[in-house]
Amino acid sequence: MFDFLHDKIDSALNKIRGRGALSAADVEATIKEVRTALLEGDVNFKVAKDFCARVTEKAVGESVLKSLSPDQQIIKIVHEELTATMGGEAAELNLQSAPPVVIMLVGLQGSGKTTTSAKLARLLKESHKRSPLLVPADVYRPAAIEQLKTLGAKLGVPVFNSASTDRPLDIAIRARDFASKNMCDVVIIDTAGRLQIDAALMEELKQISAAVAPTETLLVADAMTGQEAVNVAEGFGQALPLTGLILTKLDGDARGGAALSMRAVTGKPIKFIGIGEKSEALEPFHPERMSSRILGMGDVLTLIEKAAQQVTLEDSADLEKKFKKDQFTFEDFLGQMRMIKKMGSISSLASMIPGLNKLAKQVDPEKQEREFTKLEAIILSMTHQERRNHEIIDGSRRRRIAKGSGTKVEDVNKLLKQFVEMRKMMKQLMKMGPGMLGGLMGGGGMGGLGGLLGRRR
Repeated sequence: MFDFLHDKIDSALNKIRGRGALSAADVEATIKEVRTALLEGDVNFKVAKDFCARVTEKAVGESVLKSLSPDQQIIKIVHEELTATMGGEAAELNLQSAPPVVIMLVGLQGSGKTTTSAKLARLLKESHKRSPLLVPADVYRPAAIEQLKTLGAKLGVPVFNSASTDRPLDIAIRARDFASKNMCDVVIIDTAGRLQIDAALMEELKQISAAVAPTETLLVADAMTGQEAVNVAEGFGQALPLTGLILTKLDGDARGGAALSMRAVTGKPIKFIGIGEKSEALEPFHPERMSSRILGMGDVLTLIEKAAQQVTLEDSADLEKKFKKDQFTFEDFLGQMRMIKKMGSISSLASMIPGLNKLAKQVDPEKQEREFTKLEAIILSMTHQERRNHEIIDGSRRRRIAKGSGTKVEDVNKLLKQFVEMRKMMKQLMKMGPGMLGGLMGGGGMGGLGGLLGRRR
């Protein structure tokens, strides 16, 4: 995400990096390039203009231009202003109302409301220990109700039993009452959308809002529509008491203009971003972290949070012991692989580490997914004994594993060779000091698996 903005802004700032002295003309020329980058990145014209005016005002001050490192001072100002433009601080979901807390999702058809409803329910259930109720109130789109029921079943989240013949207003009222009687402390209403904003849609949403008094009314907008997403937000904001925004498909939005414009244009905070199809692909929006990603500074805090959700300190310590005693097995490796898979793609994880933006761009997500699938198939075709002791895998066993996994013997040989190399590398790292493999990736999972996949490419 934000590849376009990162490349363009980075190119502009590179022209002043490392220079011991800068003039006001140097700064203005650089900011002019930044403004062009913002506009080409679908950032709202007024937002881009105001942003550059603020940066210029701060950057041409005597204290900046005569400092020991004026280039770093200006980059710092750009970072601060990017953060401020996107809202400054993360805006948390308001769950403080008396239960059941009602969250109403609104937006145009195709913006991803239904899948986002399910993702939000999962996040509330797992991260906030809440008991959400999903409410399908879109009675117009074919199969919308069934879609939400299917998603709810996969997540173990109850879905209110509505029908396409019901009125959306009645569904919302009955669902809130049902939640009160059945110990559901959050109600998530998936409302209907249209291909464009119209009076009938807005009237229906206003009636639901008035009847159930949602604590949060969140607009779900498709980030890939760029400037149009901002226009949609303005339209909904004029008709409804929006409390925040959820930007979907941000992983496919290389330009990033919507994320930079939304807060400034609407005055409403971006609370979450959707970064994929999976149920866990919904993240709280952190302006400061996003600003760091745009400037190529990485996002280590989000990486740490993702890792913490998948691995405990005990797991990490246990894995370190296995590497130290040379007892790391294919079963451990499979667990690490699945853990990283849950955290996101290798490219998305690499983009969070400072200095690895270029590596992230080189990773083909589809090819990477195929490699994951191939590795998993090979390991699952091994017996429990073989997974626990790779040294017993001789020629005949390799042929059987290849046949069982639908791969070639060469693929099995390559995996075994690289697995042995990885074990040696991790053991050497262990000798460098305690805790070397702990921390971020639960005992070196990223180092081992990421390196292995890199060599396979």
